[in-house]
Amino acid sequence: MNLKDIRSVRTGLENKQFSLPDITRSFLKEIEAHNQNINAFTLVNGTTALQRAEAVQARIENGTAGKLAGAVIGIKELICQKGLPVTCASNMLSDFESVYNATVIDRLEAEDAVLIGRLNMDEFAMGSSTENSIHGITRNPHDTGKVSGGSSGGSAAAVAAGFCNATLGSDTGGSIRQPAAFCGVTGLKPGYGRVSRYGLVAYASSFDCIGPLATTVHDTALVLEVIAGKDQNDSTTSSRAVDTYTRFIGETEKNLKIGMPGEYFGEGLDPEIRARVEQVANNMKEKGAEIVPINLPHTEYAIATYYVLATAEASSNLARFDGIRYGHRADIKKVREQLREEEKSIKASFNGDKSEELKTELAKLDSPLIRLYKQSRTEGFGTEVKRRIMLGTYVLSAGYYDAYYGKAQRIRRLIQQDFLDAFRKVDVILSPTTPTTAFDIGSNVDDPVQMYLNDIYTISANLAGICAISVPAGKHSNGLPIGVQFMGNNGGEGKLLGAAAQVEQMFI
Repeated sequence: MNLKDIRSVRTGLENKQFSLPDITRSFLKEIEAHNQNINAFTLVNGTTALQRAEAVQARIENGTAGKLAGAVIGIKELICQKGLPVTCASNMLSDFESVYNATVIDRLEAEDAVLIGRLNMDEFAMGSSTENSIHGITRNPHDTGKVSGGSSGGSAAAVAAGFCNATLGSDTGGSIRQPAAFCGVTGLKPGYGRVSRYGLVAYASSFDCIGPLATTVHDTALVLEVIAGKDQNDSTTSSRAVDTYTRFIGETEKNLKIGMPGEYFGEGLDPEIRARVEQVANNMKEKGAEIVPINLPHTEYAIATYYVLATAEASSNLARFDGIRYGHRADIKKVREQLREEEKSIKASFNGDKSEELKTELAKLDSPLIRLYKQSRTEGFGTEVKRRIMLGTYVLSAGYYDAYYGKAQRIRRLIQQDFLDAFRKVDVILSPTTPTTAFDIGSNVDDPVQMYLNDIYTISANLAGICAISVPAGKHSNGLPIGVQFMGNNGGEGKLLGAAAQVEQMFI
């Protein structure tokens, strides 16, 4: 029996082959034995999970259990869960516990999921490797010398390591799909507005999406069915009815038109990954799909556009974490002492002279409040978060707003139009998920541009607000997983899942 597969677990539970508390204890043992090497979980809520499993088991036995009865799920650490830490892997929120549940948490629990713990991530979801975390690096279960991807590296690694059936992650520029590809699991970014963001700590509000990661496409579809839908707490959620996404699994759609964008197969793509995507396309063609060459002409501007707009939104969203309203607060006594020492040093340099120049120098000192702000944010934020805040503040500043932010918004609209034009010709778009397989831990830490290029194939979906999925497509000759990506128009999650399920069958 495959305990990683929600559907198989549910069948076993209904046939009384085992109990849900047994399943939960099995996962807890795996976490206890191996999480210290992988570092996917930052908190394991074992006692509560077992209590929950007992209650759900009773509902399974009396026939009243929900869709996710039997599913043991982990949650990325920036999704609010009442009474549990929401540190966002940052010193800024190291002591914070949520006082309420995110909408997705309530929906999972309403359908009887067992929530087993909190998952590691890049600080404030800013990163592509889960190396930027106060909890330490999350390692790839396939090779612990490699990164797990990011920012939802903990979410992907937990599924790949067999610590739980499924997880929730967040995707701002590929943060579900890229780690899913690196760790060899399925990861879905829904279309913007399909899943409520209420209770998600914001990075870039017009990009952020919550989505599921799982071992199978069916389980991914099942979790999406539960968490999707209109939410009165999030005005950006779509009022479109939630489909029964699992019905698309196993049905080969006739005359499926698959777009292949030439811009996604250029320089920098690993030859084996290119060959694997082409293999998938040829296999689907044999099953009746039509492969259509398409162009997405503004793709070359996607990375630059994303990092202008996303960092601008991050600069605004993270302004609240100043040590006064929210977040880590520096020691005010130390701040005052620091200012006194600086004042003494300035006065000493003038040898008792009380000139106007001395007054000018003293006037340059921060007030205690301003220094408290500076010191709190200096201590609270890590290097990558500071880098993005500074870039975002710069592009929003007077004199540069139109040149950078305004222009990036116009290019974003052109990228959206590219996809709208493409989806008039095709049902889904097939591409690589990442240009390479998982890279060595530490290899890109000092080269942020190279790190950003890991998201070159995933970012456009967030800019356009469309849905996208990464599905495992076998392994590279280096032994690491390869992921292929399908993108679909907003609202097209069903066709996306159906196409991904075909790929899954190729590599079982």
